[in-house]
Amino acid sequence: MDESTFWRLIEEAQRETGDLDTYAGTDQGMAVLQSKLQRLPPDQIIEFDRIFGRLYAAAYRHDLWAAAFLIGDGCSDDGFMDFRDGLVLSGRAAFERAVSDPDSLADHPTVAAMARGGSAWFGFESLDSIVGDAWSRATGEDDEAYYAARERTSSGHARSEPVGEQWDFDDDEENARRLPRLTALFAA
Repeated sequence: MDESTFWRLIEEAQRETGDLDTYAGTDQGMAVLQSKLQRLPPDQIIEFDRIFGRLYAAAYRHDLWAAAFLIGDGCSDDGFMDFRDGLVLSGRAAFERAVSDPDSLADHPTVAAMARGGSAWFGFESLDSIVGDAWSRATGEDDEAYYAARERTSSGHARSEPVGEQWDFDDDEENARRLPRLTALFAA
């Protein structure tokens, strides 16, 4: 599996659910993705996880955390993990735009719906569990075996700290300077 195949699987699942805008947070979208994954050979499922880990680490940035903070009216460590899962699940184009320019998230339909007070959520709690469940179903082995298989192929993409310049996300003026569109969208 390469990165193009990774993105193709995510985007096929998006299309099959018929709701591209809120796909990341839907049970239906995750069921479709899990079904696609469990039909792959186990080593390809592990490779999907490895690519996800690399992308997830690439999104571990202070400016994206600030965007998540504005979008979610606050964002804890766990919340930022969920946000990055949702960012990957939003598809290649949205992911690459956001990593390049976090303020571009102001254009995302789910983010716009959240700004209007809708029930949408730009996140997903634990894509890792979906991948692990798919691997376990494909192999008939338990979670412990999945984590062992994953560890054998780990490439160490995890970071201990986000990259980029940190600032006080409660500083409205600084947020407006760095993320003007998101700040305006979520102005209190």
